Amino acid sequence: MISRRGLIGAGAGLLVAGCDRMNAAPEVRGTLEELGGLHKRAQRLLGRHALAREYGVGAMSPVFRANGNTEAGDPVWRQHLAEGFSRWALQVGGLVHRPLALPLSALQAMPQRTQITRHDCVEGWSAIGQWQGPRLGPILAAAGLLPAARYAVFHCADDFGGDPYYESIDLIEAFHPQTILAWRMNGAPLRPEHGAPLRLRVERQLGYKQAKYVMRIELRETLAGLYGGKGGYWEDAAGYQWYAGI
Repeated sequence: MISRRGLIGAGAGLLVAGCDRMNAAPEVRGTLEELGGLHKRAQRLLGRHALAREYGVGAMSPVFRANGNTEAGDPVWRQHLAEGFSRWALQVGGLVHRPLALPLSALQAMPQRTQITRHDCVEGWSAIGQWQGPRLGPILAAAGLLPAARYAVFHCADDFGGDPYYESIDLIEAFHPQTILAWRMNGAPLRPEHGAPLRLRVERQLGYKQAKYVMRIELRETLAGLYGGKGGYWEDAAGYQWYAGI
């Protein structure tokens, strides 16, 4: 049987070999989009709740590189950092019955999931780390999703060249048991370079989907009309696959 990780081997190679997709030929883009659809169908055939591999403590990497920017440029985030995130709160809104504002202390007081998983970056490196935080699904359930809600969008304090960083997943991934909002990494609170105070961990997808510096979650019916309309910063800017399953 071909594993999920094996299925994406060719696709990951294409990603690493050509990160700048804006100049890719249309036929290359079409191949990548078709491959992304294959990954999604294959993963879903294995079951909505199929788990990414988890490891023991002894397998943790001695060094876990920081992907993306090592700090956020948003002045509001910088002020929260200076205050130890004591007045920071995660906003949950959009297509919900009950918008939420959750301080870091409230997220830390929720039932926690701890998982040791492998982070696979499209740049060609991997690392194994331990993550802790509440599951995303119960938080969305507490907000009360409206029937039209289809996607969870993560708005971040990060940016690249002035363009806001964001990511999105569908509700199947949002309610997956390994999808968490991590505030703790390798036994300590997240450091700025790893996305403090909160980052998404959606363990069945590649590293660029693990949004850092999460400030707000928006529930939406469609991704159309949101920034570039493809569901994420790298999807908009460089043609990365929206569904980056592993």
